[in-house]
Amino acid sequence: MTKAKPNNGLPTRQQIIDFITSSDTPAGKREIARAFGLHGQDKILLKALLKDMADEGLIDGAPGRAFHKMGGLPKVTVLRITDVEGGTVWAVPERWEAEAVPVPRLRVRERGKRSALGVGDRILARTEEAGNGWIAHPMKQLAKGEELMLGVLRREGDKLWLQGVEKKERRDWLVSDAGGADEGDLVLAEKAGRPPRITARVTERLGDPFEPRSFSLIAIHKHGIPNVFQPELLAEAEKVAKQDLGEREDLRHLPILAIDPADARDHDDAVWATPDDDPKNEGGWKAIVAIADVSFYVRPGSELDREARKRGNSVYFPDRVVPMLPEILSADVCSLKEDVDRAALVCHLQVGSNGELKSWRFARSVVRLTANIAYEDAQTIADGFDGKGDPTREMLDADLRRGTDRYATIEAALRPLWDCWDALNKARAKREPLDLDLPERRIVLDEKGRILSVAPRERLDAHKLIEDYMIAANVAAAKALEGKKAPVMYRVHEPPAREKLVALKDYLETLDVAFALGQVIKPHTFNRILERVGDADFRADVMQQVLRTQTQAYYGPGNHGHFGLSLGSYAHFTSPIRRYADLVVHRGLVAAYALGPGGVVEDQSTMERIGEAISSLERRAMEAERDTVDRYVAAYLAAHVGEVLEARITGVQNFGFFATVEGIGGDGLVPARDLGSEYFRYDESGQRLVGEHSGEEFRLGQRLELRLAEANPVSGALRFELPDGKGSGGGSAFDRRGKGGKPGKGGPKRVIARRGRPSNIRHQGKKR
Repeated sequence: MTKAKPNNGLPTRQQIIDFITSSDTPAGKREIARAFGLHGQDKILLKALLKDMADEGLIDGAPGRAFHKMGGLPKVTVLRITDVEGGTVWAVPERWEAEAVPVPRLRVRERGKRSALGVGDRILARTEEAGNGWIAHPMKQLAKGEELMLGVLRREGDKLWLQGVEKKERRDWLVSDAGGADEGDLVLAEKAGRPPRITARVTERLGDPFEPRSFSLIAIHKHGIPNVFQPELLAEAEKVAKQDLGEREDLRHLPILAIDPADARDHDDAVWATPDDDPKNEGGWKAIVAIADVSFYVRPGSELDREARKRGNSVYFPDRVVPMLPEILSADVCSLKEDVDRAALVCHLQVGSNGELKSWRFARSVVRLTANIAYEDAQTIADGFDGKGDPTREMLDADLRRGTDRYATIEAALRPLWDCWDALNKARAKREPLDLDLPERRIVLDEKGRILSVAPRERLDAHKLIEDYMIAANVAAAKALEGKKAPVMYRVHEPPAREKLVALKDYLETLDVAFALGQVIKPHTFNRILERVGDADFRADVMQQVLRTQTQAYYGPGNHGHFGLSLGSYAHFTSPIRRYADLVVHRGLVAAYALGPGGVVEDQSTMERIGEAISSLERRAMEAERDTVDRYVAAYLAAHVGEVLEARITGVQNFGFFATVEGIGGDGLVPARDLGSEYFRYDESGQRLVGEHSGEEFRLGQRLELRLAEANPVSGALRFELPDGKGSGGGSAFDRRGKGGKPGKGGPKRVIARRGRPSNIRHQGKKR
């Protein structure tokens, strides 16, 4: 290999790619800096350049923080054996996150004449690109890991076959051992036998795949989410839950409230506010954000800590939660509940009359909440402040039955909270964060887990109130640690990459919406775009395109600001029950302020490793939650197959277009072959399909009526048809064997009837 020559200044993108691809050893930031003779400030600039290249899809990170060319493979990586064919062993990467590039298949070159490797084995291997393929040179065989498959059993004559639940699954597997399961069962299975007869052996029966409670199980197994706590860990949780709270600031006399969803499974946070009597803060407020003191119970290095770090976060499904911590902690001892003493790490805030944070301090406290109330109830009471509404009859009846003036107490506590929030809200408006009104789907189940309704979740001022108090506490936590010169696990959201801005500009031009690339891009830049769009039919699609333009937020010890919130320093402090990142911040505050046991100061490299790991686990949780919601929506719509529904086009490709049911969601495909006998040309820049003779078009954002042809709850897939019966309507929405090729760039193209699915959209929840 020719060593890169040191130069003055940063290497170009191409020089970096050339070095990574030609290096005989894994090339991380340190190796790249050494190769190009970079020091000091240039190394900091290199880190930013590598991050930009990753965002642009030029390179990807490998385990151990080495880089490789996007679509390529790390020099050394873990592989899983998938097939042994005629003495040739084939493997695939155990991890593959380049969604736009097919998973590579590697030929394993072993030293011996006979293969010692079988299907499901895992190896650490050195990879080599050879011609049009890849070769793997095994370095070490790792612990045996069966390749578990999730699927539904179907019967064909006297044989059972395993049909995978994945939308992209291409083959069924003959079942050699059903393990007591039968036709129609959802099962976990492993590959068995030797080539050429590889079969499936059922290892676990999960139940009826069409039972709503199975949908989250599918996601749990598909994404490998740990959902069982070992007995010894549960015993440790029982033990630490009995700890005495020790000496703490006593805040039990304050009417602190927790405001959460009506179906909340845990309660991390509670709030309180009152007018400030400090003459230096005239018209301002004193506020408290009380957060469950998880660091008191989950100590660094404990089994609880190791399990929490492995999980990274809790995962929330419509029918269950897979918690980061055992339930005795997450749903009981650490959960801030009404009328019981709870340990809290409290952020005391001084808020100016203009909503700016003037000061903060942190303390370990004991709190006794006045009430846990739902957002809807808080909103109802607040509406009564200015005569817009009246208290609910149910709350008044409950007061009478309990013999207390509970409603009056809650109302008295809410008034100053709302008034202080009015100031915080004004400061937020001045900051002009990114304002995307993206509806979240709410799935309502009955006591048996059956779907009652699927609808957008209403966005109330009560939601915004809690969000702004949480943001204020998160900012205070980051700044407090900075003030102590302590490491911070930042929540980072970097500005959009130029390539994404160019794509947004091209899209907006098709709608005659101006967008100048030369300007300094701020969050309010996108808000102005939405203001110009107004209530146009394509407003929702513009919001989705703006969202696609944003980079993905992540955790790390380097402060690059939070673009979306328009904040310079931001950490996650407010949800340690459900996010490991918040627990890291709590431990930093406990150590920095000498607040007692459970604190720790992590070094930079450890913080980087933790940040990378929990960012990846967060993405896994989001994908699992999204997949499950898709399955619930498909199950809900299954009762409407054959009906004509109001829909909106959400994506246009050369093989057809995707649409979503208005007010419900769920992406479904209308294949190009079902659009009629004439050719439809794909106009990539205009995001539309245009009939070659009729001029009929289907464009992004268009509202239209579609007939629901298929709804598969197991995979979450939908298929639509035009209501007038155009097209053959043949084929299954789940058949991925269509022929076709990639469209080129430029003007309109002839449609190729190829099947596929666009990238899914993600957005953050209410407590950021």
